[in-house]
Amino acid sequence: MRSKDNLEREIKFPGVELEKLRERLMELEAERVGPPAFEDNWVLDRGDELLSSGRILRLRTDGARARLTLKGPMRLEGNMKVREEREVGIEDADEARALLGILGYQVVRRYQKVREEWQLGGVTIALDHTPIGDFSEFEGDGAETVAKRCGFDPQKAERRSYLRLYEEHLKQHPDSPPEMVFR
Repeated sequence: MRSKDNLEREIKFPGVELEKLRERLMELEAERVGPPAFEDNWVLDRGDELLSSGRILRLRTDGARARLTLKGPMRLEGNMKVREEREVGIEDADEARALLGILGYQVVRRYQKVREEWQLGGVTIALDHTPIGDFSEFEGDGAETVAKRCGFDPQKAERRSYLRLYEEHLKQHPDSPPEMVFR
């Protein structure tokens, strides 16, 4: 969730018991945005020009829509990850990938997850089931406060992206697929 200044403010936690978090969100009268949705994410780059500078160009589909997102380099504000984020809706993900390919951008990473989103006080709470475990992301200006209300310690937040987490996973589990996808 981007703010008006196009900055994404996020705090993420690993090893989350999704059912317990769901129950806590109901206690707090959070609004469930919709049912869990399968997401397929393709990270594109051209000769490592984006990733080497901390930027990410991502094409995401979730069954209902597709979006192209450019994220700038990350910085930390306390426990929060903050980065510029620009996003546009895409009508045809395959055609967008083909167009980007003509411009020299190739898929360099892929990751999947099942995401369920909730809203509470202007904060989006994502319950993510991934091939490497369950996570929760809190996004928005009050993300850290809402995370605390849900029982999370901001000092224990995970600062790495899913891409970096999967790179670490591959080092420990070399028999895993090269991409973070469900088998």
